[in-house]
Amino acid sequence: MTRKPPQSAPIPRWRRPLQDRRCRTGDQSAVRRPVPQHVWFWVAILALSAGSGVLYDVLFNNGIPLAAAIYGFCIGASALALERGALAPGVQARLRRLPTLLYVPIAEIAYVGMIALGYATGGLFVWTLGLNGETFATSVMPSPRVLVYALVVSAMLVFVVRMRDLIGAEIFVNLMIGRYHRPVEEERIFLFVDVVGSTAYAETHGDLKAQAYLGAVFATIAEPVRRCQGSTDDFVGDMALVTWPMARGLKEARCVACIFAIRESLARDADAWIQRFGTVPEIRAALHGGSVVAAEVGVDRHKIAYFGDAVNVTARLEALCRTLDAPNLISADLLARLDRLPAGIRARPLGVHPVRGRDRTLAVAALEAESDYVAARSPPVLAAVPSA
Repeated sequence: MTRKPPQSAPIPRWRRPLQDRRCRTGDQSAVRRPVPQHVWFWVAILALSAGSGVLYDVLFNNGIPLAAAIYGFCIGASALALERGALAPGVQARLRRLPTLLYVPIAEIAYVGMIALGYATGGLFVWTLGLNGETFATSVMPSPRVLVYALVVSAMLVFVVRMRDLIGAEIFVNLMIGRYHRPVEEERIFLFVDVVGSTAYAETHGDLKAQAYLGAVFATIAEPVRRCQGSTDDFVGDMALVTWPMARGLKEARCVACIFAIRESLARDADAWIQRFGTVPEIRAALHGGSVVAAEVGVDRHKIAYFGDAVNVTARLEALCRTLDAPNLISADLLARLDRLPAGIRARPLGVHPVRGRDRTLAVAALEAESDYVAARSPPVLAAVPSA
């Protein structure tokens, strides 16, 4: 008996291109989807920019509110484009690496330039539409008063955007509306994402390099989490805490799809990771959900914290990933609440396990791409030796 030549292993599903790996199951292309929260945020910011233009018109009695709104919208869009890196990519990142004494004046000059660009763009529209009756040069050249006013408004909008980035979009909204001023009991799904080998990486490359590595990993995680409508609520060492309201996370099995979307995002740029950090990040992921109490805590620094058995169980589940040598674990309780898993993903039961700090045992399952499961368990194919 001789073995057939080994065949190349199938490419894991989470390493394939992203076009068919959205946070949904089945063919739902015709389903009308709600506008994502982050889109509403930017719509609101641009609406505030236009409103600031109208306010300028009211304060200084120009009498052309539509023209003022166009100016405000274009100036706000230009300033935010610089802030988010949509215009002149990399400029903002290089500016932030400058010493403070250099950063402040250079950043102000950059924003003045973007305000002038936005004003010129708005002026082109206003002049073309004949809204102000001014010459072209007057329409596109901002006055010193306009520059000062626009700088103040832009600084306020950029501050709001930075605060949102600092604490997270969903937490920012909840803090603004005071949703958790009083403790609220609700059902949530928790996903703990742990970066494998970060401690060893720090010992080998130093803390500064390790921090840059973790920062790059967490930045990469952000997009698939957003796409799956989750919220990254906290970072603890080398672990990211992602949450969903129960109904939102269960819909289309977004909480499960998010794990594999994260893996895809990390694996897709493997060459770039190796070139920059010498390794491709790997993660462990644990999923559980249940009833928790959410409350705003803190005095000098406010944050939204979650209290309850669901959080503790998710942490213990993440520790079980090491014990069971399973990179993706989900509790049987949460698995039972899912209508179905995303296409190409299967759950493999791993039995019942004791959980430290909990009287009851916990049934868990491993989440796997079906291609990985089949490849790992397919016996070698043998061929008969032809008789002489």
